[in-house]
Amino acid sequence: MGRVMNNTDGIPVESRWPRRDVLQAGALGVSASALAGLGLDPVHAAGDLPGRAKSVIYLWVGGGMTHIDSFDPKPEAPEEVRGELTAISTRLPGVQFCETLPRLAAVADRLAVVRSFSHDSNDHLLSQVYTLSGRKVNRNQLFSEPNIGAIVSHLYGSRNGLPGYIAVPGITRPGPPPHNLFVGGWLGNQYAPFCVGGRPEQPDFTVGKKLDNPPSEISEDLSPRELIYPDGLSRGRLGRRLGLREGLKRAAREAENDRRLSAIEGHYGNALNMLLSPKVRQAFDFSGESVALRDDYGRTKIGGRCLQARRLVEAGARFVMVDYGYDPDYGNLFDIHNAPSQNFPHVSKMVKRGYNVVGVDRAFAALIRDLEGRGLLDETLVVFLTEFGRTPKINKNGGRDHWGACGSIFFAGAGVEAGQVVGQSNKHAGYPITRPYGPADIAATIYHSLGIDIESRVRDRENRPISVLDHGRPIEAVLA
Repeated sequence: MGRVMNNTDGIPVESRWPRRDVLQAGALGVSASALAGLGLDPVHAAGDLPGRAKSVIYLWVGGGMTHIDSFDPKPEAPEEVRGELTAISTRLPGVQFCETLPRLAAVADRLAVVRSFSHDSNDHLLSQVYTLSGRKVNRNQLFSEPNIGAIVSHLYGSRNGLPGYIAVPGITRPGPPPHNLFVGGWLGNQYAPFCVGGRPEQPDFTVGKKLDNPPSEISEDLSPRELIYPDGLSRGRLGRRLGLREGLKRAAREAENDRRLSAIEGHYGNALNMLLSPKVRQAFDFSGESVALRDDYGRTKIGGRCLQARRLVEAGARFVMVDYGYDPDYGNLFDIHNAPSQNFPHVSKMVKRGYNVVGVDRAFAALIRDLEGRGLLDETLVVFLTEFGRTPKINKNGGRDHWGACGSIFFAGAGVEAGQVVGQSNKHAGYPITRPYGPADIAATIYHSLGIDIESRVRDRENRPISVLDHGRPIEAVLA
């Protein structure tokens, strides 16, 4: 049996250990659950991306945020459509947002708002997979298609010691029963996102008692568990053992094909790199941020997550998804049917709560201003996406139901023709009256901005060539 000598430690490593033994010896005390979601660096990891965008912040609001009570108000519609809210002017002449978005209205000249977002599903799970991947699925394919971030991570890898695809915090589990839709799909588990929040303590957010009106200002610790040194190990001891880890990794590549173990093998090397990198650890430390900036984002969950996304991009992260909408304190706070079990008020009151649309407005606007002030907006593509809009007509409970036919999203930053509204809905915001754009078109626009040819093919874990996207085109009107 061949032997590999590690030049740093002088420790011989058996080159053909069974993978299970390799992983048990090589994990260095970092648990398998803490390692999920980190990827290896492919060929392109060291260089800049060929497109206009160097990084992506994907603002994903799961649950279906109402478009009428945010980006596409209809002040002339009857009250059962427009609700109790008013429309306000924006920085764009003749363009109005709902009163819930005063801060985004003030930076509307930095946005390209798409009001003709549309597809044919009113189902949460199918629509969320579609928006996360750009691929239409059926019930048997909920976990088979890689997220957009997984494709980016596969093609370009990590940068500056940070995983190629990061979810902040990555705890959304729609259901019931709860489903984890943040996946690497046919690329393999090693391309699922690194979720800074780890596993949610209560993955099914539809159960458990919740306050009728929980506080909007809730502090979260978004520091990954991976940044906690394992018992008995310091940074110095880990550094001395990196050579051993490299030898173990080479041995593991030649071992048997076990999907679960291959995911762990692919993950743990980056977990060690994160432990050893002061720059990575600093990216999760908010202590240097000013009180004024923290207040600008809002001391809310969505505010902290957006600030964390900016810090990660500033540290070199390629693709960061801000995950917000399903929450142990709030439930599915954008799924505003107002069923008796939800304890929600009328939609016109619910969206004004600090953790709902008003909180999103504050955090998203602060993110745009902060990126621009640091010179990062021109190289960072920011995309807001939710799986669908809500029904034009308010239901008898004072809520709005699922509505895939029409919704609103926005782009900002690198490669975007800002200061415009793309598309138009009818007088009740029920259907587009201009060209509709679906999740595949959103995905195609992201790929285009990163320099990824959507007609190119990538190899799945069985080495079969599969197209980056099977339908959809970049939204030309959005692109600069």
